Amino acid sequence: MEIPSCDLCPRGCGANRAAGERGACGADGRLMVSRAALHFWEEPPISGEDGSGTIFFAHCPLGCVYCQNWGIAHGDGGREIFVERLAAIMGELEAAGALNINCVTPTHYAPQIRAAVTLARDAGMALPVLWNTSGYETVGAVRANVGFVDAYLTDFKYADGELARRYSHAPDYPEAALAALSAMVEACGRWTCDEYRGQERLVRGVVGRHLMLPGALENSKAVVRLLHERFGGDIRLSLMNQYTPVLAREAAAGNDRAARALAAMPELAATVPEEEYERLLDFADGLGVEDYFWQEGGAAEESFIPAFDFTGV
Repeated sequence: MEIPSCDLCPRGCGANRAAGERGACGADGRLMVSRAALHFWEEPPISGEDGSGTIFFAHCPLGCVYCQNWGIAHGDGGREIFVERLAAIMGELEAAGALNINCVTPTHYAPQIRAAVTLARDAGMALPVLWNTSGYETVGAVRANVGFVDAYLTDFKYADGELARRYSHAPDYPEAALAALSAMVEACGRWTCDEYRGQERLVRGVVGRHLMLPGALENSKAVVRLLHERFGGDIRLSLMNQYTPVLAREAAAGNDRAARALAAMPELAATVPEEEYERLLDFADGLGVEDYFWQEGGAAEESFIPAFDFTGV
């Protein structure tokens, strides 16, 4: 990676990753992938019946303390590959029947991914490319993806900067994520689907995802209000109740870092009560939000979290 002073995410840490220095995300210049396989637990027009071609990248610029993909976001759970192999993986996922290429936590590897998309398309890969991100992006990074990325699956985690500071060490998250989301809508346009092998498939647009956190209903309401008032039908909201207390699992397994975090934030050991989630859905309905995605009861299960065992890498 020829980036002597990394500014790929809003942290702008300036790490010389090309020389092996690790950035705020934890990554150096190597391209690290943890899993590449069909995934069936995204929203219906993304997974469909055949599955989304997900590629999970190791490390993360945001590093939320409660991350559901703890092992790859906070650790070294990745295997080094090169751009040519990443392009080949995209072709293999298409051959396996994937509806799309779904790049999960890709921001800190954006230049390599864009190069791989070019190679894959030159080799005949014709699937939509999705950017599955925490939302902690810069406007410049989103604009650099134009021509390479067809749709965004972007989190909008916080309207509350103090909550963003507490859980993600990113008090600027609300402002950064809102600016990035505006750039995503500008780049990809309104939600657009086609019919592919008899299934509705997302081909362009933006899904604005929000994961409810324990005890943070007011933050969730503020997020829904903000996104609805700012973007209306230009994005499709996805309100999720699948928070899983992975932090407690890691602490119980002897992870000292997780244990210290849990001691400071004991609320993260709980799931979100179903009645709180219903209150959020009622709030969205009351605002006039239409055509949003929501989850049925029992969503907080570790079946949503795949095994990061280098499958497909």
